[in-house]
Amino acid sequence: MTAELAETSETTGAAGPAAGRRGPRAVRLPGGISLRVERRAPAVGLLLAAVALVLAVLLIGTGDFPIAPTDVVRTLLGDGTPAHDFIVNELRLPRVLVALLVGAALGMSGAVFQSVSRNPLGSPDLLGFGYGSAVGALTVIVVLKGSATEVAAGALLGGLLAGLAVYLLAYKQGVQGYRLVLVGIGASAMLMAVIQYLLTKAELVDATRAMVWLTGSLAGRDWAQVWPLLAVCAVLFPLILGQSRALKMIEMGDDAAYALGVRVERTRLLLMVAAILLTTAASAAAGPISFVALAAPQLARRLTRSAGAGLLTAALMGSVLLLVSDWASQRVFGSDRLPVGVVTGLVGGVYLLWLLVTERKAGRI
Repeated sequence: MTAELAETSETTGAAGPAAGRRGPRAVRLPGGISLRVERRAPAVGLLLAAVALVLAVLLIGTGDFPIAPTDVVRTLLGDGTPAHDFIVNELRLPRVLVALLVGAALGMSGAVFQSVSRNPLGSPDLLGFGYGSAVGALTVIVVLKGSATEVAAGALLGGLLAGLAVYLLAYKQGVQGYRLVLVGIGASAMLMAVIQYLLTKAELVDATRAMVWLTGSLAGRDWAQVWPLLAVCAVLFPLILGQSRALKMIEMGDDAAYALGVRVERTRLLLMVAAILLTTAASAAAGPISFVALAAPQLARRLTRSAGAGLLTAALMGSVLLLVSDWASQRVFGSDRLPVGVVTGLVGGVYLLWLLVTERKAGRI
């Protein structure tokens, strides 16, 4: 019967050219197994990956010592001059890799939280996890006078504690989307007050260091930030992608997910912990980069025209957004005159206002 349904789906798609181009395709496999394959989402994913690759090459060639894209590619392949090899592989490649990984981590974590909360405002930026990382990092800087490694560890711990607190406060026979968002907004306000308090009590040198970290920047990033972030992403990306089917069912509502055999609270908690770890790892590597986690999943959904989470496309979109912002921070405003966190904040603020107006017109807020 499954094979017959596949044949029926293919025939129906062929009957209507427009529907055949836009809808998913039913593919029949040996053994009477059929799969529904979305054709637009993979195409968008490949396009975003290509754009990210091109932007990465352009960024590596951008700086006080410009390098042509062909020379960048030649150097990455091991055929560059000693000067190009040092500039590309030691100075600029780590920064670009951090941008790629941070953007991907924020994009995927944003997709998870928006799907779990079933709310377009369900982003780590608005739920307080980024502020939790900031409180942890500032505590290490201001109170403990810690090193860069200790600041990163403090950011991780602060984000995890903030995530745990928000989850527990929002839990009442399950976690409902709007309750999670409201609790997160309240937690953000409280954590922001703690940040301001720490800044007022800090010595001048520590306050300056704290403000630099709070801005969010990719300047000076090296391989010491790349490897830990890469390890976190290598573990958590497959874990989250492995739960993508359950995540799509949770988007339909808890009752529907329970009926389909999903352990909703267990799956939700697992996904939230993984997404919080991605967010805090990104903050530990580059500081709090705002609004990428909010905008990337929604832009990815608009491109794929998909109702699902679109985890991979959201991650790729996050990388593209952060690379574009980093390019703008260097080329539009001068070399490192404006940190990338400021650029994402400017663009993200406009996007958030547009999103709020759109949601209000749709009667959802």
